[in-house]
Amino acid sequence: MLETSLFSLFVAGLLGGGHCLGMCGGIVTALSPQHAKHQANWLLLAGYNTGRIASYVLIGTLAGGISGFALSGGHLAKVQLLLYIAANLILILMGLYLAGLSGLLSRIEAIGRPLWRRLQPLSRRLLPIRTLPQALAIGALWGWLPCGLVYSASLSALASASASHGALLMLAFALGTLPNLLLMGVFATRLKQLLQQRYVRRGAGLLVTLTGIIPLLRLALI
Repeated sequence: MLETSLFSLFVAGLLGGGHCLGMCGGIVTALSPQHAKHQANWLLLAGYNTGRIASYVLIGTLAGGISGFALSGGHLAKVQLLLYIAANLILILMGLYLAGLSGLLSRIEAIGRPLWRRLQPLSRRLLPIRTLPQALAIGALWGWLPCGLVYSASLSALASASASHGALLMLAFALGTLPNLLLMGVFATRLKQLLQQRYVRRGAGLLVTLTGIIPLLRLALI
């Protein structure tokens, strides 16, 4: 059975910190406890990430459930295989992008921009974030931001053909992104400087690339 491991997606989310910095850094920095007069921003930061993770899990549930229903007749195994390959190819492109070796991923991310253009006005109405419901809501909206890492994880959930497993895959990915975004909230400047170091970007990017190459090599050996 074609399955992306929970660990692989967790690692991809963890190593993709440089991309997370670009996509979510502005909001997370604004919520940073170091910029607050008290510790209330910890609650807002937690609310933002809770909303974001909830969106990822919903995406995984929908993707896995839809494909599970479509594949229940057993006639679309080739589609499942193609989705599995596509998910790992996007991971490879993400790794090359993080390493500064390819910009092709940015073109793929453009696919989701029409949806984001519809959601973005809603997010602007929630700014500035002052309450927990606002933080939860903007986190939930930000979960739909066009992102190559999310695309890869979503395709993995789609290829799982299971609502429950799709949800778990997206949860594993979301938990992988969490340490970077929490650290970004506390050590925003230092983390940004670290992730911009060429050797850090190159190393993390190549490791993400490996998470996409290894499953494809295993598939070729079957």
